[in-house]
Amino acid sequence: MEMTITEKIMAAHAGVSEVSPGQLINAKLDLILGNDITAPIAIRELERLGVKRLFDPDKIVLIPDHFTPNKDIKSAEQCQILRQFARSHQLRHYYEVGRAGIEHAFLPEQGMVLPGDAIIGADSHTCTYGALGAFATGVGSTDLAAAMISGEAWFKVPESIKFMFSGKLRRWVGGKDLILYTIGKIGVDGALYKSMEFCGEVIDRLPMEDRLTMANMAVEAGAKSGIFAPDEITLDYIKGRSSRPYKLFQSEPGAHYAETFEWKGQDIEPQVALPHLPDRVKPISEVGEVAIDQVVIGSCTNGRISDLRIAAQILEGRKVAPFLRLIIIPATQSIYRQALKEGLLDIFLEAEGLVSAPTCGPCMGGHMGVLAAGERAVSTTNRNFVGRMGHPKSEVYLTGPAVAAASAILGRIASPEEVLA
Repeated sequence: MEMTITEKIMAAHAGVSEVSPGQLINAKLDLILGNDITAPIAIRELERLGVKRLFDPDKIVLIPDHFTPNKDIKSAEQCQILRQFARSHQLRHYYEVGRAGIEHAFLPEQGMVLPGDAIIGADSHTCTYGALGAFATGVGSTDLAAAMISGEAWFKVPESIKFMFSGKLRRWVGGKDLILYTIGKIGVDGALYKSMEFCGEVIDRLPMEDRLTMANMAVEAGAKSGIFAPDEITLDYIKGRSSRPYKLFQSEPGAHYAETFEWKGQDIEPQVALPHLPDRVKPISEVGEVAIDQVVIGSCTNGRISDLRIAAQILEGRKVAPFLRLIIIPATQSIYRQALKEGLLDIFLEAEGLVSAPTCGPCMGGHMGVLAAGERAVSTTNRNFVGRMGHPKSEVYLTGPAVAAASAILGRIASPEEVLA
């Protein structure tokens, strides 16, 4: 039986020669992740059960990133639970504020996720790591607790959908635009419990940071995971980041796909997801005049150094529109330092933007950019549900960093060409 890359990874971790869609398996895990919102629930369950030993402390990662730096007493208590648990179990991979950043940017950056891995995280955007050719998916906190004890998780093997992008991309179009375009075409349930496999000429040339963005938002189409076949770009990215063994898997030519979609890269312009779903997508040329109050550039989706470079290219020598807040959040400490070294932070400050410490913060209305009733934000984050960034009567428009930066300058949703003309 010929298998997709996802099926091959799952078979390898289940210890069997082959699997097929719909099959229930137990898979051994390479990494288990929790954060300051989800892990405390798992920890309380472990304590209730009287668990004293974890299956492998070196394969458990805890990162406080959602409400950090602590925004209030409750968030401080949540983070304290992580800290005390990590200390008592001598977890090597606990990363305090100041040492890490946003989990889904930090783990690939540090070489902690590799091709061929099977990874779960108690966060829906754990699917990010599929960009490296791994099977990665989000789970609930009780599944996290069980995995901490056993080192395994059970899965129903998902069907796969193939997304092929041919040709070349226009200027200012990147991974965020490709995934928004995809979600706009298939809907927020178009890949429900499927593995989204991305390929084609465009993908073959796509930088790793853009692949990470696309895999990150696979869950916004209802997918179990998103995945890219590892190639030279993958190997260049992981080189020097990790000494841990890894295995490269590829889909076989005769593998079965539930559906196949084919699109031309040159037909795709910068995309905007309108409130209140990630599939309410329009090309920037069809959005019209939409005044905004806030722009956020950051998150596990678009807070990497390439995103900041794009924003700086558009913001340099210009000012943020009056009465508009521009909030820029490097996703990790390393990205923050690189942006400082390259002079990007000076550009943002000269433009009268605010630069924050790494945090998930405004993405889910936690802090550092909560919206009031009636306010509109353009954001490079991944969700624009009702009340996602604050008041239920606020609005969030999802874009890539180029459109976000241009919009910050003009005070309305705008294309980069309008600013640079």
